Amino acid sequence: MFHIPYPPSGSGYWSPVTSTLNWCEEDYYATVYLAEIVNSLTNVLFLFLGIKGILSCRRNGHDFVFQVAFLGYFIVGLGSLLFHSTLKYPMQLVDELSMIYTTCLMCYATFSFSKSTRNRTILGLSLLGLSVFITAYYHYLQDPRFHQNAYAILTVVVVLRSMWLMEVTLRSKWRKAQALNASSQVNGPSPGSSRDVQLSQNTRDLKILNTMWLMVICGLSSFLGGFAIWNLDNHYCSTIRGWRHTIGLPWGVLLEGHGWWHLLTGIGAYIYITWGTWLRHCLNGRQDEYELYWPHFYTFPEVVHVEKEIPKPVHLDGTSAIKRL
Repeated sequence: MFHIPYPPSGSGYWSPVTSTLNWCEEDYYATVYLAEIVNSLTNVLFLFLGIKGILSCRRNGHDFVFQVAFLGYFIVGLGSLLFHSTLKYPMQLVDELSMIYTTCLMCYATFSFSKSTRNRTILGLSLLGLSVFITAYYHYLQDPRFHQNAYAILTVVVVLRSMWLMEVTLRSKWRKAQALNASSQVNGPSPGSSRDVQLSQNTRDLKILNTMWLMVICGLSSFLGGFAIWNLDNHYCSTIRGWRHTIGLPWGVLLEGHGWWHLLTGIGAYIYITWGTWLRHCLNGRQDEYELYWPHFYTFPEVVHVEKEIPKPVHLDGTSAIKRL
């Protein structure tokens, strides 16, 4: 096998280290300009998917809050890249606190739907206050466990709330039964009746629900897989470093657990924001206008506007035209 011995780690362009965290990847072994080269470059996935999400929101007319959420996702990746490149405390704050702010933004998007202006304002101010508190208290404590616990609690709350909204919106047995019109009650259902329309909508929504649950499973599996690797990397760092030195470069980079954490959580977070975007359209009753484009399991899903063909009014000569929305 191709084998290059690991160069010794040392100081670099951004030395000394001032962050309260230093991960298992050795410092400045590949270049003096990146403290942790693998942990830095794996954040390129966040930058790529963040731009992809922003452009998709603009192209398909998604709610502005999700465009801001993808911008926050991009900033998380950029902050993490700067943090792992420099191992400086200010860059650590940019990395970790942007995770809190983006999650609070998704919390607002999840809980503010169908609320009055007054309640949305109260919710927004409350989440803003929570963000300020977490920022100030974390800066005071400088204990990474506080940030990790705060982020985990916020994420769990948002995901559980989204699951509940998804079920009560799309599963027919949880929705309130709609009354049939008088003619269908008297004459029974007929093609085009409200009963037939309702059955068609229930079938459509069940298909959407099953696809959404697949997204949830994929997203959570990616998150939990990254979390497991991240913990193994923390607990068995000395052993893993020994393995990396035995294997050598370039294969040793495959044992950089925190890099895998970036890749897997980046995928999971992207899937979650995409899921939230699609769910918002369903909450607005626009299931027929938007669909999930996910042609292959190994590609990144995207919610796209559905183009439908509708007939134009008949011209004076008796012809008609087709217009694509």
